[in-house]
Amino acid sequence: MNRIEDYALVGDCHSVALVGRDGSIDWCCFPRMDSPAVFAKILDADRGGSFQIGARGATGTEREYVTDTNVLVTRHVSATGALEVTDCMPTGRFDAQAPGRVSCTHSILRRLREVSGPVEAELLLDPRFEYGAFTPRFTLTSPHTAEIVGGADALWVGSSRPLSVSRDALHTTWKLDAGEEAWIEVAWSSSHAAERPAHAPSCDELRRKLEDTISFWREWLGQSWYDGEHAAEVRRSALALKALTYAPTGAVVAAPTTSLPEEIGGGRNWDYRYTWIRDATLTLTSLMVLGFRAEAEQFKSWLERTGAGRPEDLQIMYRIRGERFLPEAELGHLSGHRSSAPVRIGNGAAKQLQLDSYGQILEAAHLFSRVGGDITATNWSFLSGLVDIVCDRWRFPDHGIWEIRDEPRHFVHSKLNCWLALDRGVKLAHARNLPAPLAEWEAQRDALFDYLVRQGAPNGWFCQAAGHEVPDASVLLVPALGLLPTTHPLVEQTLRVVERDLARDGLVYRYLSPDGLSGGEGAFLLCSFWLLDCLTHSGRLDEADALLERLLGLGNDVGLYAEEVEPHTGEARGNFPQAFTHMALVASASHLSAAKRGEVPVDSAVDYAELALERLLAASGKRPLKPGA
Repeated sequence: MNRIEDYALVGDCHSVALVGRDGSIDWCCFPRMDSPAVFAKILDADRGGSFQIGARGATGTEREYVTDTNVLVTRHVSATGALEVTDCMPTGRFDAQAPGRVSCTHSILRRLREVSGPVEAELLLDPRFEYGAFTPRFTLTSPHTAEIVGGADALWVGSSRPLSVSRDALHTTWKLDAGEEAWIEVAWSSSHAAERPAHAPSCDELRRKLEDTISFWREWLGQSWYDGEHAAEVRRSALALKALTYAPTGAVVAAPTTSLPEEIGGGRNWDYRYTWIRDATLTLTSLMVLGFRAEAEQFKSWLERTGAGRPEDLQIMYRIRGERFLPEAELGHLSGHRSSAPVRIGNGAAKQLQLDSYGQILEAAHLFSRVGGDITATNWSFLSGLVDIVCDRWRFPDHGIWEIRDEPRHFVHSKLNCWLALDRGVKLAHARNLPAPLAEWEAQRDALFDYLVRQGAPNGWFCQAAGHEVPDASVLLVPALGLLPTTHPLVEQTLRVVERDLARDGLVYRYLSPDGLSGGEGAFLLCSFWLLDCLTHSGRLDEADALLERLLGLGNDVGLYAEEVEPHTGEARGNFPQAFTHMALVASASHLSAAKRGEVPVDSAVDYAELALERLLAASGKRPLKPGA
């Protein structure tokens, strides 16, 4: 069975497929990333279903992306020859007038080509709809087409070569000689769309789809303004983030998978196919640092519409079309990735109180305003309502950024983000001359600052929560959000404690204290990038550079990163690929590149993200707003 790090991603900005090193597509949901899975072998080798293509007698594989695209090429080598398989999820051509819009056919397109040979290509298509709940019906509709139907789903198969079906799969072998090609496309539709195609698309038509898809990704990436170090890794992260964006709304999923384990054999298996409000700031910053203003605008629109209504009804996460209902359930018929059960869909954390969400939205609005984005009266009515809520709620305990399934605590990270909401609310009101009870907001902000310094750092370093004097990597955001300079004694001692107690050769655990769940987890890559940013902004550039090289080495062979890593083996853990990790990579590479150019102040309290955006504006010839606006 493929391991988490063995997968590559192809996508069409509506859905995603994960392709293993062996050429097997073991995960895909249609028509959306949060729809029920059509292929779920990654969660159960026997019941999940997959779409496999390989060379008979293959002894190894090599793979890479077509340059600057999410189109994957895998070469299967056998004793008699080599088979090249090119995989994509077709898109329409890039539209420069609407760069956030992406048309798609809800399909997977695979081209097989003999590189040296002859070679026999083996193909097995055995989807299992609704997370492997049942076996659909397979029917040939012509020698080159097939229909696969069951429940609410249907797949329509068209091929340039003859197909054969059995009761529970489509399974065939094709012999390719002397540079010959074969094509197969599998397209999803509702089972109630009464299509019975009798003619497969022509090879020319399928070739155009592949060419259009390659063109789309290259033209989209061509908008990037990034000119710092590690450009190849940053570009790959940008492509991954775009693939994890649901184009119709602009929402970015945390990851396209569910229940990939944080510990092999453990039960910390969660569904990440949703959009967390706290992702807003890092999403907007990463996209804008790269120059993708249209995506940032679209994500802002998603936030506006999803959060529409009363500010007090804000949730911490939503489905990618904005739905609020995410009931958590366990799928007992699936054994889990490498027997790591349970497999979960939905996420019960959606109804938790997590106070950091307010700060993240206000920070996102502040940053958007700083680059010239519009804050409408409707926007401000909602945002100011959130600040008022923070005034009332910041003294409450909550479940925190890590969504503990234990009693609520007074988390330092949560209080920090409440301070952030008040501080950015004040700055927005001043900068845009917006109505606000500034005296009240400023008084509450100052009270929160005092609370954080006194209650959050009783021993000279910032701890996890008041009354829980244990280290937690989330407090690395104290300097990143501008509460204190990175060189402040409290921050410096916090860095020492985190490095001593939570880091393993630069790989940082979120925390190592009880959280109401059994089992363990890997080091959290986002936290390692937070540590890297602190090193950068404290002037420890040699250490930062070494840590970045260490982190970049943890990507898989095609440059994708999971949520976590096992420090001793380097194996990926958690859902994959993880948007948070790729967003952090973009930001950290930008920060460090700027620091090496002498563009990062060391001794003042600065918002790391705001500083990065000001550099972008300066480089693009635009004038930022006045400092502190």
